Amino acid sequence: MPYDAVIVAEKPAVALAFAKFLGEGGYRKVLVEGVPAYVFQYRRENYLSIGLIGHILDFDFPKEYNKWNSIDPKQLFFVTPIQVVREGAYKYVRALRKLALQTSNVILALDADVEGEGIAFEVMKVMSQVNPSLEFKRAWFSAVTKWDILDAMNNLREPKELWAKKVFARMVVDLTVGASFTRLLTLAVQKQKSHLPLGRFLSYGPCQTPVLYLVVKRELEREQFKKKKYYVLVAELESDGGTFLASTSLGEDKEKAQAVFSSLKGLDHATVVLSEASIVEVNPPIPLATVDFESRASTFLNIRPKEALAIAEKLYQYGYISYPRTETTIYPPTLNLPQLASMFTSWEDVGWYVEKLLTKGFTPTRGRDDDKAHPPIHPTRQASKAAIVKALGEKAWRVYELVVRHFLATLSEKAQVERQKVVVKLGELELTAEGRRIVYPGFYYVYYYARPQEKPLPYLVEGDILKVRSLKLEERSTQPPPYLSESELLALMKRYGIGTDATMQDHIHTNIERRYFVVREKRCIPTPLGKTLILSLLEVEPRLVLPEVRGRMESQLAKIATGDREAEEVVAEIKETFLEYYENLASRIEAVSQKLAAVVAEVYGPEGNKKTYHKGLSRKSRNKSRAK
Repeated sequence: MPYDAVIVAEKPAVALAFAKFLGEGGYRKVLVEGVPAYVFQYRRENYLSIGLIGHILDFDFPKEYNKWNSIDPKQLFFVTPIQVVREGAYKYVRALRKLALQTSNVILALDADVEGEGIAFEVMKVMSQVNPSLEFKRAWFSAVTKWDILDAMNNLREPKELWAKKVFARMVVDLTVGASFTRLLTLAVQKQKSHLPLGRFLSYGPCQTPVLYLVVKRELEREQFKKKKYYVLVAELESDGGTFLASTSLGEDKEKAQAVFSSLKGLDHATVVLSEASIVEVNPPIPLATVDFESRASTFLNIRPKEALAIAEKLYQYGYISYPRTETTIYPPTLNLPQLASMFTSWEDVGWYVEKLLTKGFTPTRGRDDDKAHPPIHPTRQASKAAIVKALGEKAWRVYELVVRHFLATLSEKAQVERQKVVVKLGELELTAEGRRIVYPGFYYVYYYARPQEKPLPYLVEGDILKVRSLKLEERSTQPPPYLSESELLALMKRYGIGTDATMQDHIHTNIERRYFVVREKRCIPTPLGKTLILSLLEVEPRLVLPEVRGRMESQLAKIATGDREAEEVVAEIKETFLEYYENLASRIEAVSQKLAAVVAEVYGPEGNKKTYHKGLSRKSRNKSRAK
């Protein structure tokens, strides 16, 4: 059947949304080479929409270079990778080729970002091979709503080839660098007759490994930390307004601290010498970008970044929120904020406050970043808990609720918090107490996640006499910095430019898959294998692990998208740089492999089974064994 146009979306749910919103008189589901597609009438013409599963092509080396034991890994630096059909994508490729012969127009409705542009050009390549005369146009949208899709169809644009070239250049570089170093490390460790299980790899990645370095660096800081004991005098005091604790440090000398305590423990009254309070305004959060969303999902919801983004993408595909991969923290003037807010005047417990904002008027917060592609993450549709739980599950509701409440918080008033301080004199010693009281909740009305716990002090004035209910001397220790949290790690990755907003969580996940670190109670803890890998590479070639190196790579790749540099030139330059690193490592690989082989058993066990370091990982992660 001929079609006036074929619409290719990145996901099946988006293809269905195009059929629903554009179909005049409904739509009909069909199968094209086993792939669901939707036929409908739009502007009195025959259309078909079909959804993919992301990338359909990948880069790989020619078959003769995939024989690990017969090919020197160094040779990979001098081989040009080729595009091949990605595993699991064959039926989509067959479907696209079939449809290419049934239309003359293709609308590329892939995600509106750099990665989506790369997929768009994969589609163009596959379809053009069987029909070179096809005309391709790009539909650009940030939310799967009827208005956004209609607007995209009315403003079709040309595909951005430079963006796709950037995507493909990164894929080539990451394949070449990752494969060469991974083979070098894995083959060397296998020669040591280690307990590395069949099908397992000691992988290196130009993004993955600097991420591991950041985790190991914090572990080293913890090891180097020298604990010190110190002593604190704590008094429980009572006034007409209630009881509270006041304290002071007595230093590290135990005998002196005990002497001071002994001189004061008979006293039963203390005198207020200072009582002050100040009102501090707390700003609402800025609009939500991807990395901040992932950090807040981890901190507030205890949902891992990779899972949180996957859930957000589902919510986007079903039209509940805007596109979740964005670096923008400024609402564009085209976004009708009052109209969006008005959807929530009867939602959950916030309706009354939303009504107040709409009546009074509001000024949204704003950050500094604008990727010129997508607005900040925001809700596009009001939904109840019951509806989302039924459609997508409990976690999806929690993520949706976070997005809605964050959006409303960015339109809200500042909170006002009273910070209190009281100083009392006990004998000749001064003790201090600090308190906090929320004077006006402001954005806390809708954003309970960030609301601080109140610790109000009683109202006191200088000269008040307080009863000493108890007095004790506590021995305390200085504490090392905690292991990195996932939210801290994401912030560091953003600072150094490791990965993109679309891939950062994947680099964390890859390290976990490789047993280089685990996440327990939201903290990233390196395994002996991960720690040894970083320390070994640091000793031989530090540039392989330092995060600044990947940041420089990303800055050069970004110049491809702007047209400032040619893709071939950037790829050749990065290959040359990492070839130098490779030769430095290869010259000392025997010593490195001996160290790694010694700790492989600690992670996998003497029989090649995973030991205690898999604790805390999901069952799905534990069951995966093939390296990517």
